[in-house]
Amino acid sequence: MVEKSYKEYLEHITTFIFDVDGVLTDGTVTVTSSGEMLRKMNIKDGYALKTAVDMGYNVCIISGGSNEGVRKRLQGLGISNIYLGAHNKIEQLDEYLNNNDIKSENVLYMGDDIPDFPVMQRIGLPCCPQDAVPEIKNISKYISHKKGGKGAVRDVIEQVLKVQEKWNGNFGAKYD
Repeated sequence: MVEKSYKEYLEHITTFIFDVDGVLTDGTVTVTSSGEMLRKMNIKDGYALKTAVDMGYNVCIISGGSNEGVRKRLQGLGISNIYLGAHNKIEQLDEYLNNNDIKSENVLYMGDDIPDFPVMQRIGLPCCPQDAVPEIKNISKYISHKKGGKGAVRDVIEQVLKVQEKWNGNFGAKYD
């Protein structure tokens, strides 16, 4: 049997699900003297997330982290399905897919580390940033050339929207 190219999955994607630390951030935290953990997010990833929401795609965040600053940032982009403090990501995945009548084959999930492994085995297009751990790279159908927090989210969203001729600057051209 011939394995499908990841590009063959792009035209069927209706839903984007992302981890936070190591995907939307570079995986580092700055700890303040009060114990608050600060993260940096890429503004281009934010633009792509907002564009996907505005275009009517389902966008969901499932993260083991529980930083409320992260929630506020994502809500500001129009994302309402945000699961923070998710230690069993399969439960949140199942809840989200069932509540929204989404088929797993229409889902692109981007994760970077072991907690993402079970979810990535259950969806149509598992993806990861360039700097993901080897176990996640091994099960990914697409490995971005960008690192986590450095445009990997923008990379996958832009590819899907271009294939589906919905990217803002696309001007009707197919993505190669």
